[in-house]
Amino acid sequence: MQLIRCTAKLRKEMGLKDHELFQDDIPTSGLGAWHANLIYINRRKCVLFTNDKTLLNFIAPDVNREEIRSLDRLFIGYLRPILAEEGISAEECEEIAREYSELRYAKTTDKSILGSMNELAFHYKHRIMDAGGLHKPEIPGIIHSLNNMPMGALEFVFPSEALRQHLRSEA
Repeated sequence: MQLIRCTAKLRKEMGLKDHELFQDDIPTSGLGAWHANLIYINRRKCVLFTNDKTLLNFIAPDVNREEIRSLDRLFIGYLRPILAEEGISAEECEEIAREYSELRYAKTTDKSILGSMNELAFHYKHRIMDAGGLHKPEIPGIIHSLNNMPMGALEFVFPSEALRQHLRSEA
């Protein structure tokens, strides 16, 4: 079991009440928890996911309320291709996906991650609009490029490299 730590704005859109949120400790093995935020690009809802340990990130563009309320399926549906795009083997992708077979939701806990997410949201908004909008084939390339952008919270390591370092240390 793992967590997705959702911002208040996303929890409201999901219809989650505070008493429904997971409040216990979770195992810290594997990739661990993610943070998620609802952002708007060109007045369309998008969900930005960011891994707590590696800052690996991706955006689910132009989602509706029903998709947001099934955040676990949305997350897993994007996670596998993102991992593959970053050069993770099919076996490792499946192992990571199994870690998220049971997801719970919780409040955000780390202001550093939220700060990194604000920076990423800024970059996603501008790069997507420069590419022509949310329904352009450049979105996967934008996700890949932002995972290969140095992040101050990682001491200027790329999230994709932090992911590979983490996987090597877990092996």
